[in-house]
Amino acid sequence: MIDKLVFYFQYPFVRYALIVGVLIALCSSLLGVTLVLKRFSFIGDGLSHVAFGAMAVASVLNLTNNMLFILPVTVLCAILLLRTGQNTKIKGDAAIAMISVGALAIGYLLMNIFSTGPNLSGDVCSTLFGSTSILTITSEQVKLCGVLSVIVVVLFIMFYNKIFCVTFDETFAKATGMKTQIYNLIIALITAVIIVLAMNLVGSLLISALIIFPALSAMRIFKTFFSVTVCSVIISVICAMSGIVMSILAGTPVGSTIVATDIAAFFISSIIGKAAGRI
Repeated sequence: MIDKLVFYFQYPFVRYALIVGVLIALCSSLLGVTLVLKRFSFIGDGLSHVAFGAMAVASVLNLTNNMLFILPVTVLCAILLLRTGQNTKIKGDAAIAMISVGALAIGYLLMNIFSTGPNLSGDVCSTLFGSTSILTITSEQVKLCGVLSVIVVVLFIMFYNKIFCVTFDETFAKATGMKTQIYNLIIALITAVIIVLAMNLVGSLLISALIIFPALSAMRIFKTFFSVTVCSVIISVICAMSGIVMSILAGTPVGSTIVATDIAAFFISSIIGKAAGRI
C-alpha cells in the first residue's frame, strides 16, 4: 500500500488534490463552528446551489476562467441572502430556500438548453457531487485556492474576537455598539469563498458537509469556542487527507469519500464524548 501511494504521489495532480483538499478543509472548519452555533448551517447549502447556477451561466458564456464569474456572483448572492434574511416579510430559512432552489433550477435549465457537451448528465453529476477524477485540478486552481485560503484565514484571525461576540450573543454585541451587520457580512463573504473553492473537489451538493460535520464532531468532545474551533480544524484536515488517500487507493469519488470520512469521524467523536461524559 505504501509503495502504491509513493507511486501515485509522483504525479503532480495527486499532490494538487491533497494541497487543495487540506486548504479547503482548513478554511471550511474555521467558519463551520460559527455557522453551526448561529444556526446558519444551511447558508452553505444555499450558496452552493447558487455557485452551481453561476457555473452553468459561465459554461453557456464559454468563459475561459469560470472562477472569475462564479466567485463574484456567489459573493453577491451571499450579501443578498443576508439582506433578505433580515427582511421581516421573508425569514432566513425561506430566503435560503428561495435563492438556492431557484439558482439550482435555472442552472440545470440553462445546461439543458445550451449544452454543447455530449454527456450532459455526466457534467451535471460531476458539478453536483464533485469530479470522479482528481485529474481535473490544475496548478492555476491550486494557486488561486492558496491565495483565497490565506485571505480567509487572515480575515478569521483579524476578526476572531468580533466573530466570537456575534456568534454567542449578537443582541448584546449590538447593544454595546458593535456593528454586527458588518461582521455577519464578513462571515457570509468568507462562506461564499469557501463554497467556490470546494466546488471542483467535492461538488456543490456536498460542500455543506465539510462545514457542518467537523464542527459537530468537535462539539461532541470540547465545549469552549477556541477548543472546538481548533479541534474542528484538526478533524477536518485529517478527514480530508484520509479521504483523498482512500479515494486514490479505492478509485472512489473524492468528494463522497471525504464526506464519508467526516461522518465516521462524527460517530467516533460522539463515542469519545459520551465516554468522557461530555454529552
